Amino acid sequence: MTLVEALGGWNSAVVLAGATALGVAAGTVGTFMLLRKRSLVSDALSHATLPGIAIAFLVGLALGVEGRSLPLLLAGAAASGIVGVLAIQAISRHTRLPEDAAIGAVLSVFFGLGVVLLSYIQSLPTGGQAGIKTFILGQTAAMRAPEAAALGLLALVAVAAVLLFFKELRLLAFDQGFARVQGWPAGRIDLLLMALVTLVTVVGLQTVGLILIIALLITPAAAARFWTDRLGVMTAISAAIGGLAGGIGAHLSARFADLPAGAVIVLVAAALFVLSFLFAPARGVVARSVRHLALRLRVAEGTGLADLAAGRGAPPPLLGRWLSLRGLLRRGAAGWEPTDRGRTVAAAARRNRLLWDRFLERHAALVPATADWGLAPIDRVLPPDLVRELEANP
Repeated sequence: MTLVEALGGWNSAVVLAGATALGVAAGTVGTFMLLRKRSLVSDALSHATLPGIAIAFLVGLALGVEGRSLPLLLAGAAASGIVGVLAIQAISRHTRLPEDAAIGAVLSVFFGLGVVLLSYIQSLPTGGQAGIKTFILGQTAAMRAPEAAALGLLALVAVAAVLLFFKELRLLAFDQGFARVQGWPAGRIDLLLMALVTLVTVVGLQTVGLILIIALLITPAAAARFWTDRLGVMTAISAAIGGLAGGIGAHLSARFADLPAGAVIVLVAAALFVLSFLFAPARGVVARSVRHLALRLRVAEGTGLADLAAGRGAPPPLLGRWLSLRGLLRRGAAGWEPTDRGRTVAAAARRNRLLWDRFLERHAALVPATADWGLAPIDRVLPPDLVRELEANP
């Protein structure tokens, strides 16, 4: 069996390739939109494309061109989306309205205008709006090989642009004020980012639709944030999650004919987000809970051993059994007593805590940024000469 046959035939393979390419591009570009806290701008941009699609259809009819021509409709969507973004920027810069208010105004006005135009087109004696309404929710199954190739090419352009201007986009995402002070053209970089978002939004209209494209732009980036604190790694993970969402969603839609591809792609992206939220090793809920529990256990172990060694009483029963399982305590005639290994561990814990306390008193401004600095072995964190100084000067 060939790979094409395994994927369900040529048409299914074409759709899967196109949806995967779109997911990679959306995940790559969406990373910087998320870090710039401009998720709602993406939403406004996607909704602002609707009147452009309708106007392009009417212009095509007036000029005698096929109104449902995909290049014509996408060109209208791009033009309308650009106008919407410029309107948001103009309202934010030249009025006292905050950006979220400008986004809400542009989103509602443009989408309302698009709905009115679609209603008008429906009343025309030219076959109605068939072929246009699909841009609202997408029509992935109708993708043809040339369109999939175009998606792949545009995805490559988006990824290449991010790689080429990665340093500038990173600077803008984290400190726009610093970029302006240093003489960087922050406004042009921001326009480049918005151009990339417009590109991804327009090419994704037929795949997931203008309502759901926002999810494909933001959800992979939000999921990737749970995996790492490094921007380069986050961008790569976001692209991978977007590609997986597009590919798996398109494949499921091909296997089950009643499932709309665009909605399934978004649901797969949401499922990957939930998995990342729960199980990602860097920021996932489970991983954080495990680290928190391990930290509390280390504190309890050190405190229990120190109290027992100093004659301040036995540890609680549950902690005592845990320390016994670890070979640090044993049952004696008078109750719990530390083993030889337990005494060694307790002495090391007392020394470690004492040196950390001295370090905090004398070098508070140099406290390392690790979360468990008071419990981590001080010899592994601080330079040896500083540790010797702390030991020699009580």
